Amino acid sequence: MSQSFVKGTIILTLGTIISKVLGSIFRIPLQNIAGDKVLGIFSLVYPLYMVALILSVAGIPIAVSKLISEARAQQKEDEVARLVQTASVLAFSFGVLSFSLLAGGSSWIAQALGGEEAQWAIIVVSTTLLISPYMAVYRGFFQGLEDMKPTAASQVLEQFVRVAFILLVAFYMVKAAYPDDIIAGAIMIGSPLGAFASLVYLRVLYARSPYRPKRVKLTRTQWMETSKTILTLSIPIALGALAMPFLNLVDSLSVPLALRSYGVGTDETSYLFGLYSRGTALVQIATVFSSSLVLPLIPLLSKQLAKGELTQARQTIQKSFELSHFLSWPMAAGLAALTVPLNVALFTNDEGSATMAVVLASSIFTSLALLGTGILQGIGESKRAAFIILIGCLVKWGTNILFISWYGLIGAGISTFVTYAFITWMNHVAIRRHISLSFWNRKVIVYVFASLVMGIGLFLISPTWGRMASLVYVAIATIGGGLFYIGIALALGGVTLQELRQWLNQTKKG
Repeated sequence: MSQSFVKGTIILTLGTIISKVLGSIFRIPLQNIAGDKVLGIFSLVYPLYMVALILSVAGIPIAVSKLISEARAQQKEDEVARLVQTASVLAFSFGVLSFSLLAGGSSWIAQALGGEEAQWAIIVVSTTLLISPYMAVYRGFFQGLEDMKPTAASQVLEQFVRVAFILLVAFYMVKAAYPDDIIAGAIMIGSPLGAFASLVYLRVLYARSPYRPKRVKLTRTQWMETSKTILTLSIPIALGALAMPFLNLVDSLSVPLALRSYGVGTDETSYLFGLYSRGTALVQIATVFSSSLVLPLIPLLSKQLAKGELTQARQTIQKSFELSHFLSWPMAAGLAALTVPLNVALFTNDEGSATMAVVLASSIFTSLALLGTGILQGIGESKRAAFIILIGCLVKWGTNILFISWYGLIGAGISTFVTYAFITWMNHVAIRRHISLSFWNRKVIVYVFASLVMGIGLFLISPTWGRMASLVYVAIATIGGGLFYIGIALALGGVTLQELRQWLNQTKKG
C-alpha cells in the first residue's frame, strides 16, 4: 500500500472523524434542546436532501478525481483544465435543476414523508443545492492530485458552521416557543451556510494552487466529448454513492408508512422516527473508517489498474478490508452492548433502546458495505455497485414493511441489519469476480470472536444509572473494552505487535 495512500487515508480519517462527530453528535444536543419530534422531522428530511445533493453532483467529484489521477499517471496534463471547467458547468447545472425540483415539489414531498410539517424544512435545505455541487468539484480536483487535506479541512469547516447555526437557531426558537415544524425548518439554514463557508475556503486554495490548470477555450465538440466522458463515469458512481443516503430515504418513506399500518397515529410517527434516529446518528460514527478509506481508495485503485499493477491493487484491497474488519467489529459490538447507558447518557432516557441496539449492531455490515461499494467503483465496476444498491433499496423497503408489521419500531432496526448484510455479501461476490481475495480468514474470525467476548462482557456488567454516571461509565468502558479486545486479538494471533507498530509508524509518517 503506497505511502501517499496511507497518508491520504489518515488525513481523511481524521477529517472525517471530526466531521462525522460534528454531523452526528449534534443530534444529541438538538434532541435535548428541541425534543424527539424536531429530531424526527430533521431525520425524515435530511436523507431526501442528501439524495438530491448526490444526484445533483452526479458523482462528478469522484469521477474528476479518478480521471485526473489517470491523466497524470499517463502524463496528460492538458486534460486537467478541460475536466475541471466542464465538471464545474455540469455540477452547477445539476444543482439548479435539483433545487428547482426539490423546492417546487416540497408540498407533495412533505405529504409523502408523513405530513405538511416537513415542508418548510425541505424548502430551506434545498438552497444548499445551489452551492454544494460547485464546491464538490474543487474537492474532486484536489483528490485527483492525491491531496486529501483540502477535502478533510473543508468537511470539518462545513460541519462546524452547519452545526453551530443549527444549535444556535434551535436554542433561540425553542426559547421563543415557536412550533416544532417552524423550528425544524429554521435549523436547516445551517446547511447552506456551512456549504458556502467550505466553497470559499476551497476556492481560495484552488486559486493559490501551483497545480491549478490554465483556463482553456473549449470548442463545442470538446465540451460535449468531455461531458460525455465525465457523465459516463460519474452517473454510476453517483448511484453507488447513494448507498446510505438512498437507504435512509427509503426509511423516511417506508417507516412512517409501515408504522401507520401498524396502528400508529400520524402525530406520533415523527416522534417514533426520532427514537429510531438515535441509533442511526451513532452508526455514522461507527462507519467513519470505511467512509474515509473510500475517497483515496478509488483514485489509487484506478491508477494501479491503469498501470497494470494487479498485484498491488489486490494487496491494497486486502489491506483495506483487514483494517476495516479490525476496527468495525469491536465498534459494532461495543456500541450494541453499551446501548442502554449510551441512550441515557446522550438522549436523557432509555426509550427505544432495543431498536437502537439492533441498529448499532448493524454498523459492521454498514461499514463493509460502504467499503465494498467504493472498491467496486475503483476497479471500474460502478454500474454493478449501483445495481447492488438499487436491489438493496428494494430489500430495505420490503423488510421495513414486513418486520415493522410484525414487531413494531424494532422491525426497522432488523431491516437495517438484514439489508446491509445482503449488500455486503453481494459486493463481495462482485469483487471476487475480478480479484482473488480472502474475505473470511483466520484473522477475521479472531476479530469477530474477540469482539463478541468483549461485547458480551460489557453488556453483562452495564449498570442502569443516571445520565452523568452513565456517561462516565461509557467513557471508561470504551477504553477498557478496546484494550480488552486488542489483548484477545494479540493472544489469538489475529494481529501482532509488529503489525500494530507498523501501522502506528505509518500513521506518524502521514
